[in-house]
Amino acid sequence: MQQLSVTDLAAWLADDSREKPQMLDVREQHEWAICRIEGSQLMPMNTVPARAQDLDPDRPLVCICHHGGRSMQVAIFLERNGFAQVHNLSGGLDAWALQVDKGMTRY
Repeated sequence: MQQLSVTDLAAWLADDSREKPQMLDVREQHEWAICRIEGSQLMPMNTVPARAQDLDPDRPLVCICHHGGRSMQVAIFLERNGFAQVHNLSGGLDAWALQVDKGMTRY
């Protein structure tokens, strides 16, 4: 599992020559309703073990949460379960709102 800065994710998403990562938002539905990164998929942390088969283990995967703690736990779980290209978004959506999308609602 690798840590990924929000600026590095923004650059990755803007780079048309790179395969886009799966972006897995592990927050709860009520948090998702407040803000999210466009293109991310909601899968609350407690549902990941039962729904991991919905993800492609061969594609790069970025785990996202509010500050990076829950997503790190999910990233470790997925890596232990066969996902080879797992990244944790350092600082989470709060860092994204502060550094990349200053118009994003913070909570």
